[in-house]
Formats: sequence, C-alpha cells, structure tokens
Amino acid sequence: MIEYLLISARTIFLYVLVLLVFRLMGKREVGELSILDVAVYILIAEVAALALDDVKQPFMLAVFPIILLFIIQYLNALFILKNKKIRDVIDGDPSVVIKNGVIIETEMRKQRYNLDDLFQQLREQGITSIQSISYAFLEQSGKLSVFQKDGEPFIMPLIVDGYVDKKHLKFIGKDLTWLEDELREQGVLSVKQVFYCCYEGGKVHVQLKARKN
Repeated sequence: MIEYLLISARTIFLYVLVLLVFRLMGKREVGELSILDVAVYILIAEVAALALDDVKQPFMLAVFPIILLFIIQYLNALFILKNKKIRDVIDGDPSVVIKNGVIIETEMRKQRYNLDDLFQQLREQGITSIQSISYAFLEQSGKLSVFQKDGEPFIMPLIVDGYVDKKHLKFIGKDLTWLEDELREQGVLSVKQVFYCCYEGGKVHVQLKARKN
C-alpha cells in the first residue's frame, strides 16, 4: 500500500514539474519544434519514466536531471535569442524549393526532400500548379510556406536583429553597399542599430532596436 502511495505521489509531482518545465520553455506548436527542442523533450520524458520505474532510487536524483535540462534549454534559448548566427546553426534556415514556378532540384536534394512530399504539401494547401507559385519555402519545422504569383508578394527581411541576410539581398538583386547607402539616407549609420529591415514597394523600411534605459 505504501509503495502505491509513493508511486502516486511521485507521478503527481513529476506531472506538475514536467508541465511547469514545458510551460516555462515557451509556447510553440509541435510542428514548430526544433530538433534540439524535440531532443530535450524526449530526454525529460525518459528521465521522468525512469523516476517512476525505480521507486528505490532517491527521488531528487531523478528530479535533478529534469531541472538541469530545463536550465540548459532556458540558457540556450536566451543565448540564441541574442545571436542570429548561432540561431541559424541550431535551428537551421528556411530553404527555397520553388522560385518563379521552377523547382530548385539542388536544394531539394540537399534537404532530402522528395517530390512526393512536395506535391502532398501543395495538395494540402489546395495548390495545383507549380507555375502559379512565386516562392515556396521549406521551413525548419518541415512545413511548406507557399506564396503564389497572384497573391500578396513575400517580403524578405534584409536585416534581422542587427544581422544582414545576404541571401535575401541576392534574391532581390541588391548588395551590401546598396543596403548601407539606403540606411545612411535614413540616418542609420550601422546595421547593428537595426532590429528589422525589409524592402517593400520599392522602399527600404527600417525599425531600429529599442533603446535600453
């Protein structure tokens, strides 16, 4: 009887602890989880399962890895929030798999993404023609984001949190010198001052970083 009560108490405590840890890690849909997120969640689930399986093990020894994994993931989230380059390495970068009605075969092979997967995701979005697509991005989560030629144009960010996206600059046929000249015309002396910048309607739109008091 005591053993059943012990297991019940551990189960309730671990349920509350794991729920709290997942809540503190932030709100993200399952399909938007990065590889690192999935790995941490699986590890936490395994540790919790072992804690319930071996009631003779000191309970705090089972709880400690869960708390440690949360701290590691929380600190990692803070770190990559401030560093886009590290964020791109860990979370990856969206891949253009269709551009102006043409499937980018080299990018498909690089991402190990086949035509069957592509056509399935297009069907799920009710898109029947490749030629009607302006851009299709394979997101880090595996989701396909599609922008059609007759719809709203996709606005590519040129600067994100102080970092220039040279890939997007190349897509619009511009270079870093052009971007720096455009910023200077708006009184911005460094890209590090910029929180977000895009090119829309033939104009560069800039949002500066908030000043710290």
